[in-house]
Amino acid sequence: MYAITVTEPGGPEKLVWTEVPDPVPAEGEVLVEVAASAVNRADVVQRQGFYDPPPGASSYPGLECSGRIAALGPGVSGWAVGDEVCALLAGGGYAEKVCVPAGQLLPVPDGMDLVTAAALPEVTATVWSNVFMIAHLRPGETFLVHGGGSGIGTMAVQLAKAVGARVAVTAGSQDKLERCRELGADILIDYREQDFVEELRKVTGGVGADVVLDIVGAKYLARNVDALAVNGRLVIIGLQGGRTAELDLGALLTKRAAVMGTSLRGRPLQEKAAIVAAVREHVWPLIAGGRVRAVVDRTLPMREAAAAHRVVEESSHVGKVVLTTG
Repeated sequence: MYAITVTEPGGPEKLVWTEVPDPVPAEGEVLVEVAASAVNRADVVQRQGFYDPPPGASSYPGLECSGRIAALGPGVSGWAVGDEVCALLAGGGYAEKVCVPAGQLLPVPDGMDLVTAAALPEVTATVWSNVFMIAHLRPGETFLVHGGGSGIGTMAVQLAKAVGARVAVTAGSQDKLERCRELGADILIDYREQDFVEELRKVTGGVGADVVLDIVGAKYLARNVDALAVNGRLVIIGLQGGRTAELDLGALLTKRAAVMGTSLRGRPLQEKAAIVAAVREHVWPLIAGGRVRAVVDRTLPMREAAAAHRVVEESSHVGKVVLTTG
């Protein structure tokens, strides 16, 4: 088969479409013939040499895919060769074939084409696990997501709105904010021109956000805590703004707030399977009912992964950039 390999850490030009050995499914795995994958920020960091795959995972980039089951490994039940699926991966999505633990498979949602489905697994699993399983966002609460125009952001806006939350977003352009409004965002904040803490206080009468989903990290830590309501929950899932910051613990104690940091890629298989099962139970019906959709900015051939990475690094996209093998 062919796959995108990283010849050495560096820029997008280090992504090369190369012939490699076919994978063979192990116990509890299925072999998927890949139709499409999607670019995630983690893929960029891996290409740069700062985010190695977990032990035993494929060395090729790609944290999600869609395609058809080509073979079943020993001990797999409930799936059949030919089934159209999408999948959460620990790596290997940028390839013509990939082996997937059966617990990380999802059926392609009703009414959705196979390529578009590649944009769903990572964002739905990330948002559902963090915003709902960990932070327990409830109807009527105020939710803030940074990077509202990203793949994570566009899905977070829709899911939070679907459960009855009031949704605030930050983004770096009026075009991205408008796209977030179309997806259901109630409070639009241009982080280049406005202070998100002040804006949230204005529109919430000084209360703040009950849940904040943050991809920035250190740069926003203190301000995110300032933006929290009493009993608020801050979930940090990215470090684009650095790893280390000081925090006034008095402010945290006064608000009886919680700060949580999570990642998805390296979790044990059982935890990932539980998240995927929750996504299938709670998110898939919303997609089938038309209340939530995949947001795809553009689709490129997988052999042009370098161009796709440049788009993501420039942050010029809204939603996901999808790579197709066809």
